[in-house]
Amino acid sequence: MTKQERADHIARVLADLYPETPIPLDHRDPYTLLVAVLLSAQCTDVRVNQVTPALFALADTPESMAQVPVEAIEAIVKPCGLAPRKARAIRDLSQLLVEHHGGTVPADMEALEALPGVGHKTASVVMAQAFGVPAFPVDTHIHRLAQRWGLTKGKNVVQTENDLKKVFPRESWNALHLRIIFYGREHCTARGCDGTVCDICRTCYPRRRKPVQTKKS
Repeated sequence: MTKQERADHIARVLADLYPETPIPLDHRDPYTLLVAVLLSAQCTDVRVNQVTPALFALADTPESMAQVPVEAIEAIVKPCGLAPRKARAIRDLSQLLVEHHGGTVPADMEALEALPGVGHKTASVVMAQAFGVPAFPVDTHIHRLAQRWGLTKGKNVVQTENDLKKVFPRESWNALHLRIIFYGREHCTARGCDGTVCDICRTCYPRRRKPVQTKKS
């Protein structure tokens, strides 16, 4: 298979497996999604969904969150890890949303990335899932699968994102990045598949015998 043939095959398989692509993080609006995605860094979606009800009961708008002491936020988000940093970012970005964006989350990649604690991946998720703007958020899990499937030789998520955008139609990006996440969790896990076990890996590389070592910068 060529790279494009692999990409086309993968897109068909994932669309059949996951015709629906529900957003894994519980949220009510762009702001609560932004906070949930920020909390998900180095944390599972399941854990975030366990934590956010208490956080959003305390404050669920930029205006209200900006008035909450960082210590109170930190106490709630502690199970998500990196609590001091995340709590400060949540409070600070809430203040900036009030001061510079009228208390609303901007549908603009550059403006999102300028917020405290919001990197390119987080901004991409918000653009895709809150505003429906085509984006291809790539985390370490998608990076690993893209290498196993021969869709990139990139050593970092930036290069992998660029490579994936070249082989998949723009209109498919938002659903596809979720489908890849779903498949990675169920079939092509970090420990359960090394590039030789799951159906997609075996179909794309039927003669592969050696495990694929993920390249990282």
